[in-house]
Amino acid sequence: MTALESSTKVQLGGTKGGPEKPTLRQDRWKVQPLVTVAVLTAFVLYSTWAAFQNKYYFVGANVHRDLISPFYSPCVAGDCVPGAKFAFAVNRWTLSPALLILIFPLGFRLTCYYYRRSYYRAFWWSPPGCAVADAHGSYSGETRFPLIMQNAHRYFFYAGLVFNVLLTYDAILAFQQPGLGWGVTVGTVVLVVNAALLWLYSVSCHACRHLCGGQVKSFKAHPLRYRIWKFLTPLNAKHMNFAWASLVFVAVADVYVRLVASGAISDYKLF
Repeated sequence: MTALESSTKVQLGGTKGGPEKPTLRQDRWKVQPLVTVAVLTAFVLYSTWAAFQNKYYFVGANVHRDLISPFYSPCVAGDCVPGAKFAFAVNRWTLSPALLILIFPLGFRLTCYYYRRSYYRAFWWSPPGCAVADAHGSYSGETRFPLIMQNAHRYFFYAGLVFNVLLTYDAILAFQQPGLGWGVTVGTVVLVVNAALLWLYSVSCHACRHLCGGQVKSFKAHPLRYRIWKFLTPLNAKHMNFAWASLVFVAVADVYVRLVASGAISDYKLF
């Protein structure tokens, strides 16, 4: 049998993707953007509600605990509940302390390269998926207001590191049981896991990887930066996973502290 006889005939033509048919995909490609819309909308609604509550964010010495919600840490408002107040306070601030805090971690996530891709696709359909036409007729990139503010991502990244340090400190304090000594409770585990996930989300960030290994002409001349860059690269590949895990768990941490502080549940001591 010759090569010509064994060849497969290909017939060109048929329906093509275009304005009237945005994609030829036959799979359920709409599921991912719809799930993204649902999760991000739920988080925004919950975090907004929690921020304006201004109560049930701290579990203190009256129940032998030292647990604070990550939404309210550091508590810098003048009217913070006893035991929760940070080293300094903005005494003139009479609203919820969370409103002073959340702008920084939420700004970090809002300008995050991965989250940009997610909500551009999910909310703006720009584009909603691979091999799917963009829903917009023109494209200006991130050169106009308000998207030009996405360039502030690196500064929100630096602020995020500060908050990671503070939340790590909170996790260490969670081992403290006033009047009883030191130990581990469910709340301790929750705050430790929350801090760990936030660190993984931050150090896997593209801005962090660029900070450690970017603009280097020769890694040989910068062996320390090369080692850090090499360590961060595998984490960067998992940035999406850390982004979602840390987003969900920071809400879980707030819910747990809120339930304990309100008396709905008890913080079980493990040892």
